[in-house]
Amino acid sequence: MEVLGILFMVVVAPLIIIFHYTTKWKQSRTLTSEDEKILTELWDSAERIESRIQNIERILDADTPDWRAR
Repeated sequence: MEVLGILFMVVVAPLIIIFHYTTKWKQSRTLTSEDEKILTELWDSAERIESRIQNIERILDADTPDWRAR
């Protein structure tokens, strides 16, 4: 009976622990709906900022054509 206990502790228990934490690690790698919402908001913000920068560059090109060379 002691041999079975030792065998369980040496072989089976570590495998159970490894599989448990491997499963937890794989689950944590996926995006939650909250993560997806935040990424969508960040993407929208980046597009708005890009549009504003393009407008500023267009205005500067019209106002001061050599501003990029400075």
